[in-house]
Amino acid sequence: MYFPQFLVGMSATTTVVAIWAYLETGSVWAALGWTILALVLLQVGYVGLVVRLIYKRALGAHTTSGVLVFSNGLNPVHILRL
Repeated sequence: MYFPQFLVGMSATTTVVAIWAYLETGSVWAALGWTILALVLLQVGYVGLVVRLIYKRALGAHTTSGVLVFSNGLNPVHILRL
């Protein structure tokens, strides 16, 4: 995931949430609260995706139906039959 692209998307989403919350509640403080909540949820989601990517890459080798497979992201290469 490309980080600058994520920042632009996060900024746009946060802006939309802030405007929507302000129009619905009429309160700047409620809009700020919803905006902070949206920012936290986006960050948790981003960290979760990064951890998943790191975890998948760290595994590197996994077994599938008795075949040891090293995945390079494109095509698996069968190395050893168990």
